[in-house]
Amino acid sequence: MEAARTKLTRVLSRIFINNVNDKAHRVMRSGSSFNGLAKYSTSAAAVVKDYEDYRKSLYGDITHKALLVDAVGTLVVPSQPMAQIYRQMGEKYGVEYSEDEILRRYRWAYGQPWGRSRLRYVNDGRPFWQYIVSSSTGCSDTQYFEELYSYYTTEKAWHLCDPDAEKVFEAIKKAGVKLAVVSNFDTRLRPLLRALNCDHWFDAVAVSAEVAAEKPNPTIFLKACELLKVKPEDAVHVGDDRRNDIWGARDAGCDAWLWGSDVHSFKEVARRIGVHV
Repeated sequence: MEAARTKLTRVLSRIFINNVNDKAHRVMRSGSSFNGLAKYSTSAAAVVKDYEDYRKSLYGDITHKALLVDAVGTLVVPSQPMAQIYRQMGEKYGVEYSEDEILRRYRWAYGQPWGRSRLRYVNDGRPFWQYIVSSSTGCSDTQYFEELYSYYTTEKAWHLCDPDAEKVFEAIKKAGVKLAVVSNFDTRLRPLLRALNCDHWFDAVAVSAEVAAEKPNPTIFLKACELLKVKPEDAVHVGDDRRNDIWGARDAGCDAWLWGSDVHSFKEVARRIGVHV
């Protein structure tokens, strides 16, 4: 019985995804007219409600046993633009590039294949970030790099995306839903969560540098589920990157919602799970 329910959940989840995507493609082919978009929005909302109602029929009012949360871009964001920090800290080390040039070079470097390993973030990620910093600024000064590297482990560099996060996560945990961070990050993530005083919100942390797998590889999501002792189909992942977070989580068998599109706040996430805040 349990196996049949699990299989049905996965099948209907895939139908839900394909249904929404198919409608989106049809709207795009129609020229994205106002009427077409309005009809799509109404139809997509109906599909979402149907799927949520289906999960409630199986699991009750609380539709998921675990919530997985992406770190950068979902849970936390940089407090200042990266190029601004690279420029300000680099002035005393001879960095002359403008912020626009630093950003352009950063994006180029970040998009290049990382030849030393199939993973960017291995252990503390220093070799990768040294490459990024020197490529972005033209400066290979070790002291400059260490100053930047240390800065991004502090509460000065980051802040929470959602000011209501603590209250919402407390309500989610009180409802019996387990919480985990799932992030492509190096080993600085744990001290960063401590610095932001939010590490105790989570029952587990699955960080790519420790798991040796980066999103969208399903392995990191499966590891998070293993740490929480839940099945993938009982978990929903929330993240801001369609490829890494949504496709990766669904390939692992989890539900997935796109931050900034499917959901816009953790209070909305809680509501969709069935938790009242």
